[in-house]
Amino acid sequence: MSWWSRSMLSKRYYPLVGVLFLPVVGIILSYQKPLAGSLLAVIGIGLSAVGLYDLWQNKKSVLKNYPLVGRIRYLFEHFRPEIRQYLIEGDCEQVPYSRDQRALVYRRSKGLESVVPFGTLCDTQRIGHEWINHSMAPTHLPSGDFRATIGGSSCAQPYTSSVLNISGMSYGALSPPAIEALNRAAKTGGFAQNTGEGSISASHRKHGGDLIWQIGTGYFGCRSLAGQFDVGLFAENATGEQVKMIEIKLSQGAKPGHGGILPAGKVTREISATRNVAMGSPCISPSRHSAFDTPIELLEFVQLLRERSAGKPVGIKLCIGHPWEWFSIAKAVLDTGIAPDFVAVDGAEGGTGAAPVEFSDHIGAPLREGLMLVHNTLVGIGIRDKVKIIASGKIVSAFDMARALALGADICHMARPFMFSLGCIQARSCHTDRCPTGVATQDPGRYDALSVPEKYKRAANFHANTLGALKETIEACGLDHPEGLSPHHLMIRVSSQEVRSAASQYHWLEAEALTQETAVDHPTFVKYWPNSNGRTFALGAASSKVAARLKAVG
Repeated sequence: MSWWSRSMLSKRYYPLVGVLFLPVVGIILSYQKPLAGSLLAVIGIGLSAVGLYDLWQNKKSVLKNYPLVGRIRYLFEHFRPEIRQYLIEGDCEQVPYSRDQRALVYRRSKGLESVVPFGTLCDTQRIGHEWINHSMAPTHLPSGDFRATIGGSSCAQPYTSSVLNISGMSYGALSPPAIEALNRAAKTGGFAQNTGEGSISASHRKHGGDLIWQIGTGYFGCRSLAGQFDVGLFAENATGEQVKMIEIKLSQGAKPGHGGILPAGKVTREISATRNVAMGSPCISPSRHSAFDTPIELLEFVQLLRERSAGKPVGIKLCIGHPWEWFSIAKAVLDTGIAPDFVAVDGAEGGTGAAPVEFSDHIGAPLREGLMLVHNTLVGIGIRDKVKIIASGKIVSAFDMARALALGADICHMARPFMFSLGCIQARSCHTDRCPTGVATQDPGRYDALSVPEKYKRAANFHANTLGALKETIEACGLDHPEGLSPHHLMIRVSSQEVRSAASQYHWLEAEALTQETAVDHPTFVKYWPNSNGRTFALGAASSKVAARLKAVG
């Protein structure tokens, strides 16, 4: 029996056989009801053509075995994210942001009440549940406009920053009106917008909001035609009034050790001009910097940028990977006396427009671990009061901010929540250039739907209302400023019968413990601090005397 005979006897082909008769039925019906019969015949011809194509093609075996019916599988696969998000996903299920988290941002962006009835939906007995301890003597603060000054004696132009700013999102990853709306919000609300590594565009400049200019491995905005750092172009942009700080991006949480990715479809003429890159091909940043090779050279680069920006604060952004590499930077600070004005710690849970799945899921330290390591190191070498720490990576609520501040941060940056404030629905199509809300696309037909006069108000509202919630949290703790938060305020359930404060749950170094004869029992420092070197990022060997001192517990 032939393949055709065997196949057509199978029940899976009955739908196709039925469709093949539809044109005949339609023609017969048209004698009685011309319109209905003609419509049925046309539909039958169309479906028959599709079904026969499925039957004869050889690329997809599902369609060949199930002509027409197999397409239902691809239809559901296409709409699976939306079906899951709107019909199946639980309110507290974070994939990557929960419905409750998104609803919180939407309500605060619109200026609506963000209170909930009938008590918490959280399982307070769940291992890992966290809360902030309150005071019996709450304070009353006049304003939630909390600020922190970045830049010490080495800066001629220190910056007084809001404790909440917009994290790095490039022009290119986001649409022109999205960038414009965020900058107008920053101007209105008195906070800052990080440019991301895509340089400073016309959309950033239009409304004059404060900018943190991020310089990545591609040196966009300060690169030569060969892609190398150009100090003259840097000075030209960095001395502009809008630029308040400079951030050297060593790595980002969602894809540490991997260069930035802007798909070819998003490289428009304006982006090409802004970044000084060619159109028609993906814009992929190198995985490492070419302006420096060693920790000491990195700090010399920091000093160069500080000088050529007329004394503005310069810091570094990184997701913690090998701890000895971060320690080597700390040791280079001790060797040179040059310190960054801030360190932005990005967690591996941070977002991005495009990243390999292995990098997003399994490379880089989460924010909590990275934040505490950086804080401990700066305390241990005695410069914590001189260097501010910025935390970013899936921070969305005032509690998220309070937790990061309690664990060592001075300032928090948010990216995706500000996208939500502009209307992002977490469609997760950022890399396709088909963003349904116009936030993450370079297609004018899509981003024209994003109204800057309307959306900037929502981003500004989200910032103000989140700081309002933080103010209430700080008041409940009996404090006058978020800087008063400490690990003692953060409680963590570690078992069904035990809770511990973050102060006792984690290792914390004493001031100058790494430079003085002080006992250190933090395992990461015991193992890697003696073997790190300010002259190289590589792991070396320590003297037995130094290693023994660190291991001693007095």
